[in-house]
Amino acid sequence: MSTSRLLDLAVQIQQIPAPTFHEGERARFMREQWDALGLPTEEDDTGNVYALLRGEKRGKTVVLSAHLDTVFPADTPLRLRRDGKRIIGPGIGDNSLALAALVDVARAVTEGDLTLQGDVWLAANVGEEGLGNLLGMRAVADRFRDAPLAYLVLEGMSLGAIYHRALSVQRYRITARTEGGHSWANYGVPSAIHELARLIAQLDALALPRSPRTSLNAGVFRGGVSINTIAPQAWTALDLRSESPEMLAWLSKQVNLLVGQANRPGVKVTLENIGQRPGGEIPAAHPLVQLAEECLREQGISPALFIGSTDANIPLSRGYPAICVGLTKGNRAHTEQEYIETAPLEQGMAFLYALLKRVWTLDGFADSS
Repeated sequence: MSTSRLLDLAVQIQQIPAPTFHEGERARFMREQWDALGLPTEEDDTGNVYALLRGEKRGKTVVLSAHLDTVFPADTPLRLRRDGKRIIGPGIGDNSLALAALVDVARAVTEGDLTLQGDVWLAANVGEEGLGNLLGMRAVADRFRDAPLAYLVLEGMSLGAIYHRALSVQRYRITARTEGGHSWANYGVPSAIHELARLIAQLDALALPRSPRTSLNAGVFRGGVSINTIAPQAWTALDLRSESPEMLAWLSKQVNLLVGQANRPGVKVTLENIGQRPGGEIPAAHPLVQLAEECLREQGISPALFIGSTDANIPLSRGYPAICVGLTKGNRAHTEQEYIETAPLEQGMAFLYALLKRVWTLDGFADSS
């Protein structure tokens, strides 16, 4: 295993823009890497690309995935710099490094450095970030269903974290419409911006529990025409999350009620469902979780169990064994100052190799369940 070669590949991938819904160029690059190694490859209707690694035995398979997309618009400067033991640049950890790891694993298998007991499907999938609504992983899970022994989802950062619980997420777009007018001549006519701002303040005032942890965020607010125009339209994107599906349902109901109450003569407020990430989990005692913990400890890394919103949400919501794990340390994800630490990557890849070698020990558990 050459971490320098892996990092060089991650840098190449980071330089390919891949905003959600526009991952095609990066997907082609991934497929070219696998084709060059002589692997069978294919693409599905969503834009996911796949490669098949043949193991020593037929039977149960494993899906190893990493998402192609980033949160950054296509015109974002993809400047990259190395600062001692860090590589800094938008998307380098989320998720260029994990995509590079899919190629590294394929190279290790084809060159005889990693032996698999069974087949592994590599999946570079679209639509994990933002309003992608996990559409790529939905297609992956639709394709393989409950056939895989495990779904292993890779992220570039968060080494030591094991996401075995899927955080429930509900997203809405709230739009306010009014007649609008001139800020002086028509003063007193309702403003869509004012109406929507009042509604957001009401939403913000909702008493949300600390346990189960629950959140509400108006992440985008747009509208209006000019500084001296009473805004005829405004909208906000709302993100709701909770560790409890029941609490998320309660919060969604409150949003619907408050939106309904915001409607009055001259003011129309509508609610649109723009995304939903289902919850689910496998217990901490599940053999897949325990195996991941064991492989981390062998590398001198203390494992930590988490709940999160990742591609693993989809298989977990369907009752399939799945975890999401990281490959190195890093921080500032979703900013242009995002960085990864290079030194822990050797441990992270050793952990991943060990997990792939030993995941087949779960076969007996799967057959007896």
